[in-house]
Amino acid sequence: MREFLEFIAKQLVDNPDSVQIAEEEKEGKVIFKIKVAQPDIGKIIGKQGRTAQAMRVLLSAVAAKNGKRAILEVED
Repeated sequence: MREFLEFIAKQLVDNPDSVQIAEEEKEGKVIFKIKVAQPDIGKIIGKQGRTAQAMRVLLSAVAAKNGKRAILEVED
C-alpha cells in the first residue's frame, strides 16, 4: 500500500524527492501521513480536496483487497 501511495504522490508533484510517507497502525487501521514540499501541497489536495479524496478511495480499495482499513492524512 505504501509503495502504491508513494508512486501516485510522486507523479503528482513537481519535486518527487520531497515526498515522505509515514505509516502508523492503530486499532486495526493503517494511517498514512503524506508530507510534500510546501509548493506541492495544493497539487496533492487538489481543487476542493478532490485529488486527496480520489487518493483516499484508491487507498481504501487496495487496503480492502488486503483485508485492512486505511486512512490518508496530508501534512503541511
